[in-house]
Amino acid sequence: MSEGYEGYGGAAPDRTGQAEAFDAIGARYDEAFPHKEGQLAAGEWLAKTLPPGSRVLDVGCGTGVPTARQLVDAGHTVVGVDLSATMLDLARRNVPEGEFHQRDIAGLRAEGPGGLGTFDGITCFFTLLMLPRAEIPHALVRLRSLLRPGGLLSLSMVEADLDDTAIPFLGRTIRVSGFRRDALREVVGAAGLDIAGEDAYAYEPAGPDAHPEHQLFLNCRRA
Repeated sequence: MSEGYEGYGGAAPDRTGQAEAFDAIGARYDEAFPHKEGQLAAGEWLAKTLPPGSRVLDVGCGTGVPTARQLVDAGHTVVGVDLSATMLDLARRNVPEGEFHQRDIAGLRAEGPGGLGTFDGITCFFTLLMLPRAEIPHALVRLRSLLRPGGLLSLSMVEADLDDTAIPFLGRTIRVSGFRRDALREVVGAAGLDIAGEDAYAYEPAGPDAHPEHQLFLNCRRA
């Protein structure tokens, strides 16, 4: 068994299909989601609430735009992680000041081989929805473990009653999960995170096979 995958049967989950899909999508992701008001607002809350020069982990950083770029411009130090090598290449170009690693959320850790240390803040925008529902509570506990006492986590999900459901996405197939609003609050609270603020946005992507969605943003603090 691989070490460091508590809650995952001790072994790294196989997300090859998800990584390959986002490798193929590449820069088209930002073209399909050109308006990111909710993500920008949540990033601004984090950037302004954290002490100056904080260390922030961007989980599922994608192309680095807008979040890693936004946080670096606000004077913070950013470490980004993503499954997709293509997305990470774009992030390094868009945010050369950042530090980027190809990692699965299930294997993130502060100490030991590959440890990233601890953080004052974490962003996790639309990353949890790429996991089966059963994994999401473990992922949240893992993110909490990377936060320093009183650290902040800003996360987003699409509000939907889905569990590891295959959907078409920019010419590829990805698998997504979601929660209704009350259920998401419950899962977040059970992971030891206090919800300091919440916003919801109706969103219509620009992609030809993307459908309107309701996006939920939760601003949390390590309890």
